Amino acid sequence: MKDPYQIVKYPLITEKSTILREDKNKYTFRVDKRANKVEIKKALEAIFPDIGVLAVNTLNVRGKPKHSRYNKRGRRPDWKKAVVTLRPDDTIEIYETL
Repeated sequence: MKDPYQIVKYPLITEKSTILREDKNKYTFRVDKRANKVEIKKALEAIFPDIGVLAVNTLNVRGKPKHSRYNKRGRRPDWKKAVVTLRPDDTIEIYETL
């Protein structure tokens, strides 16, 4: 198995993810592009041993086009987002401190 910290890179904290967390107990993470749902679930349960993951939804986010100086065009890299649904009683304490 891969290192869980290479699969789950960091939590995403946005206005939309905060609403999802408060209303539906869903947490969002930026994950490795090659990781699948099963790997993400196992990695999260290894990082946070006291939680139970019910579902993992993933989506690929395309990088935005950007312009730099001297009329050069480029793009930000593509990345993958995971929205994880936890059991009703479980929480991740990292989010609670922010």
